[in-house]
Amino acid sequence: MAASAAMRDEVLAHFRGKRIQAFVIPGVILAYFVYIFFAFDISGIAARARLDNAAILLSDAVSHRVHVTRDNRRGEIEASIEGSRRMVFSEDQRPDWITIDGDAARIELPLGHSVTYDGPNVTYDHPDYGQIRIWSDDGIQLELPTDNLPDWINASNTRVSITTEAGRLSMTRSRTETLRYVPGWELFFFDLSSPFWGLSVGEVVSTVLQGERIDPARSNLSLMVRDFWYNSIWRHGDVIWALGETILMAFLGTFGAAIVALPLAFLAAGNFAPSRAVRFVVRRIFDFVRGVDALIFTIILSRAFGPGPMTGALAILTTDTGSFGKMFSEALENVDDKQIEGVRSTGANAVQGYRFGVIPQVMPVLLSQVLYLFESNTRSATIIGAIVGGGIGLLLTQAIQTTADWEKVTYYIILIVLMVIAMDQLSGWLRRKLIKGDA
Repeated sequence: MAASAAMRDEVLAHFRGKRIQAFVIPGVILAYFVYIFFAFDISGIAARARLDNAAILLSDAVSHRVHVTRDNRRGEIEASIEGSRRMVFSEDQRPDWITIDGDAARIELPLGHSVTYDGPNVTYDHPDYGQIRIWSDDGIQLELPTDNLPDWINASNTRVSITTEAGRLSMTRSRTETLRYVPGWELFFFDLSSPFWGLSVGEVVSTVLQGERIDPARSNLSLMVRDFWYNSIWRHGDVIWALGETILMAFLGTFGAAIVALPLAFLAAGNFAPSRAVRFVVRRIFDFVRGVDALIFTIILSRAFGPGPMTGALAILTTDTGSFGKMFSEALENVDDKQIEGVRSTGANAVQGYRFGVIPQVMPVLLSQVLYLFESNTRSATIIGAIVGGGIGLLLTQAIQTTADWEKVTYYIILIVLMVIAMDQLSGWLRRKLIKGDA
């Protein structure tokens, strides 16, 4: 009877514990999410969110804007890409939806919208709303076809802005500007100064293979490559150079750290260190340098040595020395002593015993770790480059800060992803080739 009662109590306790867990665990999870809701101000983030700005950002990433601008003081009208002085269309380069005749212009927008400049007077023709007239007379004056001001018109005495799904118009006393979004990355291959600008792919190929020489000093193929490489807008040559700097930072930092960490790892390994005191000191040094993030070392070293890719490489080297030292020392502690004894029995000294008895055992692990961190540091070098002013990270930061070159931001991000994929493939191939012996 006593055994039966004890078994019953044990079963009841077991199910009672299950019931407690069934209530406690969901309660803890719920409390955690409630804490996150208030700690991260989720409600405030939702209230401040601007989905319209997100839509504009995504649009800017895959398209460009053509600006038609009138200087209201001088009466001059010009059309340009992104409003840049380096990308102003000449008369024969303007898109066919822009017509400029002296002090007047007509801009055809999508969905049947249009804008007309008639000297200082501007007319926006909205197919569903009617004609909107704007002129400057003791301030900016606005005339609407109805008495109600739509929410897509922002009007004051000094400025009128019209923003629709077809484009945007803004007018002040000094400037009138119409913006139209055009899909694609304009001038990606050739800028406006290149004779290849505006040609289709077939026309470019035909010009290169069969056309007369455009520049007597060089072939059409050489001219095409030069115009692409030195494109003044997209700067492809500078971008490729920056990618090389990023990879070089990761390479120097990673392999430099491996070279520094390998001899120190022998002093941190329990079966090779000459004393516990030496092992303790070296391990604490490894803990310190790997415990501080590479970004912190980047800031410190940039103050000491100034900006540049070498500073970024030194920051990666410093942090990875600690990581490699810990991993290498653990690998050394697991080596087989019999191979070392076999090498020593041939009369080899201590250094030769390490070279031929230890290194071959740990080399697969060492190479795998070095190649993995090299791949990881390729990504980290992008952020480090933004701090030290080198590599693709610098160009990415500059493009973000301008708030106008989001198509370039997209371009740089795509290049970074392709670079990481390439380094991943290269790292995997090297691991198979060097460690397993198959290509």
